Amino acid sequence: MSEKNREEKRTAREKLAVEREKHKRAEKRRRALIVGSAVVGVLALAAVVGVIAASAGKDDGSEASGPAVAPSGAQGKDALAIPVGKEGAKSTLTVWEDFRCPACKGFEQAYRSTIHELTGAGQLKVEYHLATIIDGNMGGSGSRTAANAAACAQDAGKFTAYHDVLYDNQPAETDDAFAENDKLIELAGKVEGLDTPEFRRCVTEGTHDSWVDKSDSAFQKGDFQGTPTVLLDGKSIYGDRTMTPEKLKQMVREANA
Repeated sequence: MSEKNREEKRTAREKLAVEREKHKRAEKRRRALIVGSAVVGVLALAAVVGVIAASAGKDDGSEASGPAVAPSGAQGKDALAIPVGKEGAKSTLTVWEDFRCPACKGFEQAYRSTIHELTGAGQLKVEYHLATIIDGNMGGSGSRTAANAAACAQDAGKFTAYHDVLYDNQPAETDDAFAENDKLIELAGKVEGLDTPEFRRCVTEGTHDSWVDKSDSAFQKGDFQGTPTVLLDGKSIYGDRTMTPEKLKQMVREANA
């Protein structure tokens, strides 16, 4: 092999070695960039998760602060039940409701007259518990604000009438109209003697907001499927597909026999 050929081969090998070294350095830089990007991405994700976790741990205004002020006459554990009917009634209907809940309105429309008849006759006592499940599911604060207003009506001895008015005027589930104090005060005008300065102040100041939050917390901790939850002497009857107003009357009569 001539000297010239050997020189050409050596030059080719050197060029190849140089190219390989360039390639290695380029690959090294590429890997460093990938790793760096991944680290940045993980850190960014961690930061986002941290912000979410921190936000979740803060009071976002969805719960009221201060002591839970129970409405007048509230009974039961932690005074979370609003009683309707005569204390001496042998049967007790326990009802968990949300004023924004369409199914609750359906229950009220179907059973209201029967419940009024039985409570009026002293055969049934009803314990109403107020929940805010729709606020949690749909957003907004109308469930809580309406529940506070209903508790204010209880202070005035007008709970039943105002409770019925709220369901008769329930907005669409996605409409948070009950979040407006003016709306709740306007509806109070449909109940004789309820729209007073005391009632208005109770509504606008959210006097029972913390109590409502406590009631909803009890609902969340209970073994309930949703609202309405209706129990007759501790036994669930809302899920009974054979239940009718007439059957409810019969069950109460039998319990009172």
